[in-house]
Amino acid sequence: MGKISPVSAKYIISATILIEGIVDRPDVIGAIFGQTEGLLGSDLELRELQRSGRIGRIEVNLEVKQGKTTGEIIIPSSLDKTETAIIAAAIETIQKIGPCDSKVKVEKMEDVRISKRSFVLERAKELLKDLTSNVLPDSHDMTNEVSESVKVKGIIEYGSDRLPAGPDILESKEIILVEGRADVIALLRCDIKNAIGVGGTNIPESLNELCKDKTVIAFVDGDRGGDLIIKRLANIVKIDFVAKAPDGKEVEELMSKEILKSLRAKVEYKQLKIDFSKKDEKVEERKTERVVQERRIFTKKVPNIDKIKIMLNELVGTKGADLLDKDFNLLGKVPVSELITAIKGLKTGIYIVLLDGIINRELVYIAERAKIKYLVGKESEVNRARVAIITSKDLE
Repeated sequence: MGKISPVSAKYIISATILIEGIVDRPDVIGAIFGQTEGLLGSDLELRELQRSGRIGRIEVNLEVKQGKTTGEIIIPSSLDKTETAIIAAAIETIQKIGPCDSKVKVEKMEDVRISKRSFVLERAKELLKDLTSNVLPDSHDMTNEVSESVKVKGIIEYGSDRLPAGPDILESKEIILVEGRADVIALLRCDIKNAIGVGGTNIPESLNELCKDKTVIAFVDGDRGGDLIIKRLANIVKIDFVAKAPDGKEVEELMSKEILKSLRAKVEYKQLKIDFSKKDEKVEERKTERVVQERRIFTKKVPNIDKIKIMLNELVGTKGADLLDKDFNLLGKVPVSELITAIKGLKTGIYIVLLDGIINRELVYIAERAKIKYLVGKESEVNRARVAIITSKDLE
């Protein structure tokens, strides 16, 4: 008998068979050929179709249980779909296998090409994904990557506090004080190598030694936090000039042109001291009023403020955070290190966050985007935000 390769088959007929007795595979195959002979005419005679390769090898799998035989029949076909359907229907006319009654039912007629197309489509997606992820960068991207790598590797650490700094920090007669590592990297991109990160508002005393006999420029963010850093710096080191990022922007997010423009627009610190003294009293009054107001609103909205205090106290030492909904039900507990990821994942529905840690700018930014109402923590590095910031002291 001729055979048809599964590769060349267009359709697969799958049928089940139930036989009231015990028979063998050859008995079933013989019945298929014998009982369909002459039924469909000479053009669709199974034996001739198999000899010509238009019907493939008929597979029969049988299983005997409790005196009955069950199994499946698989017939590959390269006929068109109409002819294949006629063959499938003819198989169902088989009522006896040897002396035993039988029943054949076609379960499905599958288009092999659809399966192949699905495989081709999925495989093509995988290949394209691999190609895209491993694509060679263009010359511009390569240049930028190498340049950035060199500049980041140029960072050194100064003193026992291991402050991030540019490589010329010791030799240069002029020094630029910025807030942190990201700011130092931003200046390195402009080929400015004499900057040092002072560590936010916790400024180390060792910085004083470095700044002796140097012209000192304090380059800070364009917000109230930047003003606070200038004031704290002035208590530790001699500041000659002050440069500020544009209003509402941080040094680390500035483009090269903006950095250079801000440094060129630096002003003498002596001029700022007068402005600071005039603002201090009003700022402190507004700050006190704001804290009292936020605490009043917070206390009013929370039916049981003592419960919040207890939850916050339970977090002490755990480095964890609690996420609460508008009804102050607990949505979940996460480590502080995963808090920002958790907020981004939930996106909405969080009303208040309690954390065993310090509220920083990144957390405030993410909380504002997620429309969180309150952030409650040990301390806060941020004084002004669209989200209400409550510290442990505010709850005392």
